Amino acid sequence: MYAQMRGRSLRDYEVAARERLDPAHYDYFAGGAGDEVTVRANEAAFGRLGLVPRVLRGAGKPQTGVTLLGSRAAAPVLVAPTAFHRLAHPEGERATARAAAATETIMIVSMGATVAIEDVAAAAPGAELWFQLYVQPDLAFTERIVRRAEAAGCAALVVTADSPVMGLRERDLRNGFHDLPEHLCCENLRDGARGDRVRPIVMWPELSWEHLEALRGMTQLPIVLKGVTHPADARLAIGHGISAIMVSNHGGRQLDGVPATIDLLPDVVAEVAGAVPVLLDGGVRRGTDVLKALALGAAAVAVGRPVVWGLAADGERGVAGVLGLLRAEVEHALTLCGCASVADLDPSMVRRPC
Repeated sequence: MYAQMRGRSLRDYEVAARERLDPAHYDYFAGGAGDEVTVRANEAAFGRLGLVPRVLRGAGKPQTGVTLLGSRAAAPVLVAPTAFHRLAHPEGERATARAAAATETIMIVSMGATVAIEDVAAAAPGAELWFQLYVQPDLAFTERIVRRAEAAGCAALVVTADSPVMGLRERDLRNGFHDLPEHLCCENLRDGARGDRVRPIVMWPELSWEHLEALRGMTQLPIVLKGVTHPADARLAIGHGISAIMVSNHGGRQLDGVPATIDLLPDVVAEVAGAVPVLLDGGVRRGTDVLKALALGAAAVAVGRPVVWGLAADGERGVAGVLGLLRAEVEHALTLCGCASVADLDPSMVRRPC
């Protein structure tokens, strides 16, 4: 698979995806909030960081595998939760999950998926699945969703904390993109207790640590808190029994002007001080970006838009190509940095500005 990707980059997949997608759907996936300052900053910040390789270490072929909250992955790259995969390809999240299983990649399935979590799991029996959750004001409904994720075999919950309201996404407003086509819906929002009616995702300004405690009482699954950018919130998360933290600005889709996640990462890592794993999403487009994040203290990164581009470009094969390419780039960069594994990376190997 890696050989097939030789000479290609993740940006090639975006070009192919843009040619295939409805322009409004491309803008939905590519766009962000406001002037999209944060969208651009997430990628640009990686370019300002340089890698300082070590030499003559006899490291041999590097090992790229990691274990996160009991889930094994062949590389420190996860599929970030993104909604509406069937806008990109008819098979939607089924195809994404099969590609994740084939490449031994953890997939975080979105609560806003257009394929139900049960069907995602059935389509890819070997996949390592986590489930992304927006805690809903109706906590009984929230618990029913959690039970579905547990029954489907999800190994962790990823709770999005940065969305008390929806971001102001001007591309969608200009395009008049408000709802899914009639033949699609957010299948995880079907409520069996209400005649299988599809309920809306409620963004909830009153969401607080108290509600996170209520969720903690609903499940024994590890909880990853996604959307942490301030070190003080990382400290509070540890105090509330969170199993891992994801430094994320929602890909620039919520509050425009939030700094790039790679710039925010070191302060959060310092505050956490090894108490729980710290993950990162936002702007990762190269294997060298992965190494920079890991050297600065991340246990792994998650990628969202590139997976959608692969899906739109070539379905399951496209997603597998994206994930395989990133893994190959990580392995190549580790070799050039003199590292036997991702554990050999450390902050001394990153310099700014490049």
